[in-house]
Amino acid sequence: MSDDTIRLVTIGRIIRRRRRLLTILALVGALVGYGTSLLFPPRYTTSASVLLPGAWEERELLTQAEVATSSVVVDRAAATLGWTGVSGSELRDRVSAEAADGNIIKISGTADTPKRAQQLSDQVAKEFVAFAARIAGDDTDPDAAAPEALRKRVEETSRRITDLAEAADPGRTVESVQGRAELAKLRTTLQEAMDKLEQAHPATNEANMVVMGPAARPTGETPPTRTQLIVAGALLFFLVTVVGHLAAARVSRRLRTEPEIAAAVGSALLGTVDVPDERPAHRPGDRDPRAARIRRLLGVDIRWDIPTPRSSGDEAGRQIRYRRVCARLRDQLPAPRRLLVVVPDGDEIARRAAGRLAAEAERDPLLRVVGVSVSQPMVPDRDNESGALVVLSAASWTAEELAGIAEACADAGHEVVGAVVAGSVRARPTRSAGRPPEGAAPPIAVGVDARGGSG
Repeated sequence: MSDDTIRLVTIGRIIRRRRRLLTILALVGALVGYGTSLLFPPRYTTSASVLLPGAWEERELLTQAEVATSSVVVDRAAATLGWTGVSGSELRDRVSAEAADGNIIKISGTADTPKRAQQLSDQVAKEFVAFAARIAGDDTDPDAAAPEALRKRVEETSRRITDLAEAADPGRTVESVQGRAELAKLRTTLQEAMDKLEQAHPATNEANMVVMGPAARPTGETPPTRTQLIVAGALLFFLVTVVGHLAAARVSRRLRTEPEIAAAVGSALLGTVDVPDERPAHRPGDRDPRAARIRRLLGVDIRWDIPTPRSSGDEAGRQIRYRRVCARLRDQLPAPRRLLVVVPDGDEIARRAAGRLAAEAERDPLLRVVGVSVSQPMVPDRDNESGALVVLSAASWTAEELAGIAEACADAGHEVVGAVVAGSVRARPTRSAGRPPEGAAPPIAVGVDARGGSG
């Protein structure tokens, strides 16, 4: 199986086993997104297009886009609109312009209502066209600067030159011929100068800028909308929770394999046993019932970082595993065979397995089950036991915690004779309706009696 498949399986396991927690946190994220939307009122954006006739270079179009959002243009638009409490500096943050294909300047305005957004875009476009025309010289004397007036003056001068040439001596003398030639030359030079002036000076094109219709009234809010913020908040909290679970599993130092557990305890592995998967009403050691109820409500009372319990055989098959462990203990220990069974506090699977193991042993060897705190391990002093047997579940404890239990056993004079790893399985119904296997007793009751003898 590839690493990618394992990751997908892990994520699926998180979603299945933490669905309550993920659902609650997603709802919290949605509420946070809704609260954020209240801090940012809705905005509406629309655009007005201004056409620039003629040939324009890209840098010239960029310059015109900067002019469209300049303080002069926006301030004039703010003065014309006359919105209460809205200054030109504030409008400059709501107006943008960009050069589009086809010599078009696209002016966008943003406001708190669709109507105001439309008014803002249209007014800025009008002020931009007026300001560009003013720069081009539309407001100067039309007889001196307007291209049409200048063209008319050139035509009148050309006709005057023609009249002077016809009134002169029709070429009978050398002086008259030279004069007519000079007048024709002057007329041609004047016409060429006028043509070059029109081509070089963009005043005509700038003066003919056109607003391509009013801006369309926006029908929807500008992103991010309230719905988008709510969805983004829910998704963000969901993803952060999943990533947090993955990060916690990544940095976790809990031992998962039998060889690692045996090495941490400092003894041999005597076997693995199965415990039917059951959800306890409460955890042993839970001193706060309210906290336990909250954990059950959130669904965090079930481990997610262990594989789904595999399907096991019938009760007879599980009983064989316990009897094999007991047989190994009989072969290993001299008579009388008495053992202290050490179970970490909070390990419900190991506690049930130890109780079942004590029942299957039938006092040979005689097993006394005790619970040991992992944070401050303390084991009863040795009486007449031949050693200590550590029973625990996989993926629950770190190497340091297991080493502390082994040291506590050594301090109390107990030699760790082995370790038993308990795993949770999905129990199948028994295939026959006969009597239960011999020696099968309620595992929890045995475990409680055995623990009651601990010191």
